[in-house]
Amino acid sequence: MSHRDTALQALLDKGVRIPHPASVDIADHVDPARISGEGVTLHPGTRLRGASTVVSAGCTLGAETPVTVEDSQLGPNVDLKGGYVSRAVFLEGANMGSGAHVREGSILEEEAGGAHTVGLKQTILFPFVTLGSLINFCDCLMSGGTSRSDHSEVGSSYIHFNFTPDGNKTTASLFGDVPRGVMLDQPPIFLGGQGGAVGPVYTGFGTVVGAGSILRSDVMDDGMLVTVDDPPGKVRPAAKHSYRRLGRIIARNLTYVGSLDALEAWYRGVRQPFFAAQELGGLVYEGALAALASARAERLKRVKALVAHLEDGDDGRGQLRERIDDVLALFGTPEVAVPDALAGGLGPSEGGYLAAIRGLSGEARSAGTAWLQGIVDDRLDRAAGLVPALELGR
Repeated sequence: MSHRDTALQALLDKGVRIPHPASVDIADHVDPARISGEGVTLHPGTRLRGASTVVSAGCTLGAETPVTVEDSQLGPNVDLKGGYVSRAVFLEGANMGSGAHVREGSILEEEAGGAHTVGLKQTILFPFVTLGSLINFCDCLMSGGTSRSDHSEVGSSYIHFNFTPDGNKTTASLFGDVPRGVMLDQPPIFLGGQGGAVGPVYTGFGTVVGAGSILRSDVMDDGMLVTVDDPPGKVRPAAKHSYRRLGRIIARNLTYVGSLDALEAWYRGVRQPFFAAQELGGLVYEGALAALASARAERLKRVKALVAHLEDGDDGRGQLRERIDDVLALFGTPEVAVPDALAGGLGPSEGGYLAAIRGLSGEARSAGTAWLQGIVDDRLDRAAGLVPALELGR
């Protein structure tokens, strides 16, 4: 028997529901032991690829159209209705409609998801974040919201513009932040449909951006309503690699990478026991850490590529070029020192991770936010000390 036939039989024997086994493709390196037998359904047209692929209990694949899952890790009760998923991580209850195209460095946390035809790459969505249809939302992190009825949302036909005409991708955006967002107690963010954001930008929690608006600047305060007029027309010579407001661009990117370090500390110090409590959860946890490492490597690569194009100037460009390796070396797997006030408030919870975070005291939340914000601030402050002429504003 071929590996496919042997694997299919092993899955059927353990209780996986496969209505039409002849239409399901399982590649040679897929390990049936990494696929739960409890409540998993593989609809016709499902393709599983990659030795690191994990399918946890309750997952449903391909209910609407064929779906390919490649070297990705799916937590419990994930619903992928159709499309292509590669080197991505979906945590409990995350979902995507048909036509999904979700690639490396992406993590969709609990109950996050999108409707049909959504493209993601190097994207992190915190719990409950919801995307509409026909969306390209690569190279960004979005948090905010407290539940499925109070969640951050991106309207249909939205684009995060993450690539400039001269090939610059130092464009990662933060919609909300990590230190407050992980506490699941912040107001949701709304990005109106038929709009977009030109990265890198930051928006505070509770931000509402009107439909049709193209966001080109930061919204530093929380709770702001933003509508953006079209800029006046112009025709002028194109200047490649000019990088106006270079200090801001670098600061936004380093803040983003520092935020990834903070999120990794949260996963290692707070989330890990909740993964361990789930069947196959340890494998999903490993996948999440790998996705964070991929996201960090991508961002640092893009910063270094930008710096390689810089010429000397009076705004710290030469200094940055000389010290870039030292700056990038500041980022990486963080030391994990969970504050006592937070650790003491993270007792076992029958409702799992979401219930445990919702049950934290105000003291525990404040301690956790201060801990994670300290990780972000430490990295940016040390970077600013290495290139003082650049004036890395926040």
